[in-house]
Amino acid sequence: MDYDVIIIGAGPGGIYSAYELKKTKPSLKVAVFEAGQELSKRHCPIDGDKIKTCIGCKSCSIMSGFGGAGAFSDGKYNITNDFGGTLYEHVGRAKAIELMEYVDRINIENGGKGCKLYSTAGTALKKTCMQNKLKLLEASVRHLGTDINYIVLDKLYAFLKDSVDFYFNTTITSLEVIDGGYRVNHDQGSASCINCIISVGRSGSKWMESVCENLSIPAKSNRVDIGVRVELPAVIFSHLTDELYESKIVYRTEKFEDNVRTFCMNPHGIVVNENTNGIITVNGHSYEAKDKQTENTNFALLVAKHFSEPFKDSNGYGESIARLSNMLGGGVIVQRFGDLVRGRRSNAKRIAEGMVQPTLSATPGDLSLVLPKRILDGIMEMIHALDKIAPGTANDDTLLYGVEVKFYNMEVEVDENLETQYKGLYIIGDGSGVTHSLSHASASGVFVARRIAEGV
Repeated sequence: MDYDVIIIGAGPGGIYSAYELKKTKPSLKVAVFEAGQELSKRHCPIDGDKIKTCIGCKSCSIMSGFGGAGAFSDGKYNITNDFGGTLYEHVGRAKAIELMEYVDRINIENGGKGCKLYSTAGTALKKTCMQNKLKLLEASVRHLGTDINYIVLDKLYAFLKDSVDFYFNTTITSLEVIDGGYRVNHDQGSASCINCIISVGRSGSKWMESVCENLSIPAKSNRVDIGVRVELPAVIFSHLTDELYESKIVYRTEKFEDNVRTFCMNPHGIVVNENTNGIITVNGHSYEAKDKQTENTNFALLVAKHFSEPFKDSNGYGESIARLSNMLGGGVIVQRFGDLVRGRRSNAKRIAEGMVQPTLSATPGDLSLVLPKRILDGIMEMIHALDKIAPGTANDDTLLYGVEVKFYNMEVEVDENLETQYKGLYIIGDGSGVTHSLSHASASGVFVARRIAEGV
């Protein structure tokens, strides 16, 4: 075999797998294959001046490369079993928290020292939410910020690069089961290994489906989250963000009894484009450094849609909505909440005259022509509910960017060791459908690395 372990994907799951393997068994021969570029070469060409919208790069530097889609996120590591995935169903609740706390210590040791750990424990805001038909989920969160997150990843790469073989800009075409291990075929050749860890993230969902089909690995349809990114003056949410940084709040709609939740809250942050398989969606980032902060806060409002038989393509459903947005707006659409309520399209003049200066150049438009009525009604209900605990949320000038879609991989059948029915083939991170966050993905990588090291 060429390698003891091959890791497919250099996102959080892959990085922390490699890190833990080298910490516990430095003699192991490890390789990491990644479709994107190394960290220092990851640059999105959108500069807001000469290039204002996505130009469809061969490999999206926001979504792919060392660090995965989380490399330029705001670096929030949530330590909780209440959201972020179902890792605890495989390894146990106590073990899942222990693994996430271990990842947190690694981050602190590699540049994250001084970044505050926020917690919902003992907060009076929980009562305020309950009094207004909202539920605040329990969590501790370490906020690194996009800038410190980059430093942490850079240090981890520096630790790994001399002892791990990295293959960047390398697309894996297929995976074969061979005698005693696996063959990884890629666009430049092939490599063999005894153990294979697949950690391709959400952007690798289609590839993961093909692997499951070819190797007859059971998988079931997961959900898709569809919604918008809200941007408003930071002072409106300051009482929440100052204490909790990120508040995960859930609201059950009166009309359809759907759950709408806040997601990825970025105090003093910016709204950004994302390119997933050629589809332009919206996301948000924030920085720890004061000189990079803005006067706005942004967060997503998402509605989770689960589908039953006979429909299985939840990601395809989300893609079709995102493509419609791209068709109408040439990318991301932005609309004032007041215009949405009045049933009219936003225009550049009304947005420019508003109190909220947009941080992303997007096309003024009408989200009611894009989002299904059920989802849009739920989002509007949620905005009015949030207005009760953060007055000003439902102001006319609050901006809504659409669409934001969170694609989830099909939930792959793995055992308590995150191992498939093939011995030595592990599927971790968001690519497994089991984890949905930086902390859970990283923790799954550590867990599998320890299992492999123990068995060598």
